[in-house]
Amino acid sequence: MPTLRRTGATLIATAALVGGTGTVAAEAAQATEAAKATEATEASEAAKATAPAITTARKATAKAASTAVSAAARRKTSKKLSRKARNKSIARPMVRARGWSSDQYACLVRLWNRESDWNHFARNPGSGAYGIPQALPAGKMAGAGRDWRTNPKTQIKWGLRYIKGRYGTPCAAWAHSRSRGWY
Repeated sequence: MPTLRRTGATLIATAALVGGTGTVAAEAAQATEAAKATEATEASEAAKATAPAITTARKATAKAASTAVSAAARRKTSKKLSRKARNKSIARPMVRARGWSSDQYACLVRLWNRESDWNHFARNPGSGAYGIPQALPAGKMAGAGRDWRTNPKTQIKWGLRYIKGRYGTPCAAWAHSRSRGWY
């Protein structure tokens, strides 16, 4: 009678040659074919069972890759913003928070384009005016925050307060600047 022994992924029929060799060899061949069929069925069922897990894993991998790509794209986008664009993007919500319209924001953009081109390190060598709003003397901006020399948000906050107190609106400050050459 044949005995079956597994070696790796294949079955090897071994005949225990106790009786006649013809019968034992035929039984061994039948046993080998039956074992191969059983193994193929088991492999097919295992593949069917793991298919949903593989699909889920592929979807998760694709989603993670997509998230990584979009995060990288956001980082590249934020790196591509110029200093001017970054500073303007800080000012827009601050203007809105004061209740000023987009027209007022447009006047502010024109005013500070002319004064400093939105550079928070801008310095006028003749007068000593400094920052986005070109405060004169520059130290006046310390009232808006200790980081006035380097923080555009602090400079914008001070500049908006100054415009509100002196002119009422950015458009009034822009009109004054156009007629006099300063604000």
